[in-house]
Amino acid sequence: MAEENKFSVLDVLVTSTINSFGTQRRFPTEITIGELKQKLELIAGGSASTMELQLQDDKNEVITKLNDNNATLSSYPLDNAKILHVIDSSLQAGEFEDLSKVKKFELSEEEYAKRGETLRAFKEKLKLQSDEKMQNLVEKKQKEEEELIKNIIVGNRCEVRIAGKPTRRGTVMFVGKTEFKPGFWVGIKYDEPVGKNDGSVSGKRYFECVPKYGGFVKPHDVVVGDFPEETYDLDEI
Repeated sequence: MAEENKFSVLDVLVTSTINSFGTQRRFPTEITIGELKQKLELIAGGSASTMELQLQDDKNEVITKLNDNNATLSSYPLDNAKILHVIDSSLQAGEFEDLSKVKKFELSEEEYAKRGETLRAFKEKLKLQSDEKMQNLVEKKQKEEEELIKNIIVGNRCEVRIAGKPTRRGTVMFVGKTEFKPGFWVGIKYDEPVGKNDGSVSGKRYFECVPKYGGFVKPHDVVVGDFPEETYDLDEI
């Protein structure tokens, strides 16, 4: 008996006929089998009143059955015990793993909308703030462009200065809003064939010029002034 009582704690893998996974647990050996079953209700599922317990070795061979609820765990041979197997025939295997049997908590759209601090409300608030910020930026940009076009008149000589691109000279042919993009645009007839169109975009004509001499730029890229047309002497060496 002294040999049997040398364990103060039993470290075993708890398996069960109720689910497909095991879990490592430690139990004091002075616990009664009845108390052990109550603890196993929370670990393996099932009911203490219907479960049967087996101690098994690492090859799943049964060492002993724990069938006396009043006996302590230490009163059974524990030397080769590696697995504590729970058998409960009152439940089907995998019953606690079948999520289809779990009743889902659902709220109607009306009930969900009544809740103040929801994820949806938070997202909508962010979207409104983002939309408002974007609208403010668009309005600010349009006001800036409106101020700029006051000094840009059809017929003005100008330079188009866009960062990262060569400066191009031309004549202002159009100032205003277009159908191809929002905001204000300036139509330019370039001195050289460095444009993208002939003064029309998507079938809509805004001014007349030779193909590839026309282009549209934003007002902040246009500088008006006394910019004579550049001439190139091709005979010069």
